[in-house]
Amino acid sequence: MEIVFNNVTHIYNPKTPLAKKALDKVNLTIQDKMINGIIGKSGSGKTTLLEMMNALILPTTGNIKIDKYTIKKNHKIKDINEIRFKVGVVLSSPEEQFFNATVYDEIAFGMKSFKYRLDKIKEHVANALLMVGLDNSYLERDPFTLSNGEKRKVALASVLAYNPEVVVLDEPTMGLDDKSKKNLWRIIRTLKTRYHKTIVLVTKDIDMLHKIVDNVIVMHDGKVVMEGNKYDVFKEEFKLNEYGVKAPKIISFSNKVLEAKDIKIGYRDEINDLIKDIYRYVK
Repeated sequence: MEIVFNNVTHIYNPKTPLAKKALDKVNLTIQDKMINGIIGKSGSGKTTLLEMMNALILPTTGNIKIDKYTIKKNHKIKDINEIRFKVGVVLSSPEEQFFNATVYDEIAFGMKSFKYRLDKIKEHVANALLMVGLDNSYLERDPFTLSNGEKRKVALASVLAYNPEVVVLDEPTMGLDDKSKKNLWRIIRTLKTRYHKTIVLVTKDIDMLHKIVDNVIVMHDGKVVMEGNKYDVFKEEFKLNEYGVKAPKIISFSNKVLEAKDIKIGYRDEINDLIKDIYRYVK
C-alpha cells in the first residue's frame, strides 16, 4: 500500500513564539511492498514524517493519501482509527507506546482495539513473540521493567500481532546487540518478501540499512532533498555529505577505488561480493 504526501507542511505550536516548521511542502510517495529508508541528520523532519503516516500528528497544510483515506487537518476520529489498523508505528522510545501491566496485555492491546476474537488474540500474541525472538516466559512480565532491547521487541510484536499492511519503524536497532540487530533485519526482509508488507524505517545505522533497503529518502530542514533507488542515492557521496549524511562504507570504498585506480566495480550490498569483483577485475 502506497502512502502519498501531497504538499505537506507541519508546524509545531503554530501562532505562538515557539512555532517550528518541521515539514515544509513535502511531496513524496512511500513505495508499495518495498523497504523504504528515511535518513537525515537530527532535526531534519524524519520522526515527524513517520508519525504523520498513521495520524499521530496531522498536517498543518496539505494532505496524505493512504488507501481510500486522506489525512488532513481536523481529520475524523473514525477514519484515524481505521488508518492505524493499516499503518502500524513503532516509536524510537517504545515505552511511550506502553499502556499495560503485562507483555501479553501490551501485545494484545491493538488487537482488542480492532475487535479481534479472543482465540485469535492468543494465537497472534504467541506468534508475534516468536517473530521477534522472545518466548512465552515474557507474557506475564511488566514491559516497563524490561531491558531497552526487550522493550523494542515487545513494541514491534504489538504491531506485528494485528498485521498492518504498512510497518513503520523509528530507530528500531537502538539498544539492540549485534545478534538482535541481525534478527530484526531478517524479520524486516521476511515482512517484505513473504508477507508483502510496505516497510518504512529510520535508522542511523546506514551500513545495515544499505543491506536491506530498496528506496532511500533523504531529509534536510524539513524537506525531501534526495530520493530514489538506494544505489542511485548512495552513490552521490559528496551530495549526501552536504546534507550531513554519510554514505555506507561499502559505497565509499567503491568510490575510492574508482577515484584512485579508475576501476568501476559497481555497488554491492555485501563487502565480500565487492572484494570478489575487485579480484576478478585485477586477475
